[in-house]
Amino acid sequence: MTITIGVHHSNPTLYYLSRLGFAAEELTAVGETAAFHSYTDGVRTGQLLAEGVIDFGGTGSTPPVTAQAAGHDIVYTAVSAPRPGHGALLVSDDSSVRTVADLKGTTVHLAIGSWQTHLVAKALDDAGLSYATDVTAVRGGPGSEQLLRSGAIAAWVAQGPELAAALRTGGVRVLIPTGDVITDRSVFFTRRDLAEDRPEVVEALVRALRRADAWAEAHLGEAAAIAAGDQGGTVDDWETALRALPWRIEEVSEEFLAEQQRAADVFVRTGFVDRPVTVADAVARQH
Repeated sequence: MTITIGVHHSNPTLYYLSRLGFAAEELTAVGETAAFHSYTDGVRTGQLLAEGVIDFGGTGSTPPVTAQAAGHDIVYTAVSAPRPGHGALLVSDDSSVRTVADLKGTTVHLAIGSWQTHLVAKALDDAGLSYATDVTAVRGGPGSEQLLRSGAIAAWVAQGPELAAALRTGGVRVLIPTGDVITDRSVFFTRRDLAEDRPEVVEALVRALRRADAWAEAHLGEAAAIAAGDQGGTVDDWETALRALPWRIEEVSEEFLAEQQRAADVFVRTGFVDRPVTVADAVARQH
């Protein structure tokens, strides 16, 4: 049997795993082979699992919640340690926006459906505002930074090398440090049939994730050069971004499930998902 692992640029552990031999080695030990399926939008991970295109994937905090809301029977397998330096909500230096409450009535650029939705929705909710009605959330893109600097939009969620480059250039300030609002973990999940029928395969994949993280942490310069050559940006900005990550894979804990439940509840209140989600349902049942 071939185990297909989903890969997209927003998940650094899987990105580097796909360039190393660890998945093949770990899966061979349990009688399976590894394949990788590349796609551009991590928001689609739950759908790709449900369709059988991939068997295992990883994203930020939001896609597994929306996958459950869409009726996909996913199971959490592992999470990263918190990533407080992974991203931030930026405003321009001369902006009149000084607090989250000042965002009311403004336009915010972000990667809608990613962990960035969790960040913005939770920050607004904590301030007594609604993601659904108090801001205009627009999908960000290559022009978002310039729109922020020109005053055309009020705020922009930046992550990774884009965040490093924006802060290095100056003229912007951090309105919301991610770690002040959410833990922003990298989250890995699979279909229930694989999690419950072949737990040894999941264990092998988690071992491979840990090995990929250990490699990246020990080879930050090489990892930065790979990403810059493949995705753009400077090696220095990539190394700054990669150095900010914890590079540690943890087990799915009650603390994590509680974090995800709080996110799901915010999404329901704001209408981002259209039905309540019980996050604890996304764990493997004991046989």
